[in-house]
Amino acid sequence: MTDETLLALLCGAVVGGGILLLIIAIRGTEPRDETPSFFRRNNVDGRKQLIRIGSGIAVGLIVLVVTKWLVLAAALGLLAGMADRFFGGTGEERRAIDRLEALATWTEALRDTIAGAVGLEQAIPATAVNAAPAIKPGLNLLVDRLRIREPLPSALMRFADDLDDPSADLIVAALVLNARLRGPGLREVLSALADSAREELDVRRKVAAERRSTRRSVQVVVAITLLVAAALVLFNPQYVAPYTSFIGQFVLFIVIALYALGLIWLRKLAKIEVPERFLIGGNDKRAGRSEERMEVVGG
Repeated sequence: MTDETLLALLCGAVVGGGILLLIIAIRGTEPRDETPSFFRRNNVDGRKQLIRIGSGIAVGLIVLVVTKWLVLAAALGLLAGMADRFFGGTGEERRAIDRLEALATWTEALRDTIAGAVGLEQAIPATAVNAAPAIKPGLNLLVDRLRIREPLPSALMRFADDLDDPSADLIVAALVLNARLRGPGLREVLSALADSAREELDVRRKVAAERRSTRRSVQVVVAITLLVAAALVLFNPQYVAPYTSFIGQFVLFIVIALYALGLIWLRKLAKIEVPERFLIGGNDKRAGRSEERMEVVGG
């Protein structure tokens, strides 16, 4: 296959993709729920994002100057800029485990406080004082909302949005229903929820321990591959000389794309899948649907 044939195929693919995008733009698509950006996370400092993006650009420029390979420079720049997406996850997983443990402990404290014939409005501020740091900011906001006389169900729903955790939704849903109905049996429900959270916590810790080996394997494979590729480029340039042509760059793009798919697959294996949240607070764009859900749950 000559360079002209390959260039014609690429131009045809670009034109076909442009026509497809034009058809989609004319027909439109169904509106979907807002999803977070690939580069954005909740509670992540913007300075860290700028550092990651800057490091990615710097690595890409250095590789481009050394090798003159645009595909490799773009790939390594993206890898450096999104290293936490490919090789991270331990911090996020640890925070999720700490949050779940804090929820279980707070639920047990709330149950014991309610046992003294104390209402939820008084028990929540009393238990927020000694809450774990993982959920204490959200609890402090909940206490502040109660102090300004916000209705308890609304404050609890906003508390669930602050935590943004499916396990917290179960506990908050029980508290919301009790705040609306004021029925008996809240202690038993909280005990069952605390036991369930403890069981889930044990499972998550076991899974996290087993998946450390998968993450370590990903890191070792990537490190060895990069070291071998760097050694070939620096000490044996004749071996990698075919990649300097247009066809060579296209083949390199395919190889890097397949390699990236493998990394994403390994990263997915090392990630704990959690269920979606079923409580959506009143400040969300889907407030109407959340109210309908709570009406259904509340009977």
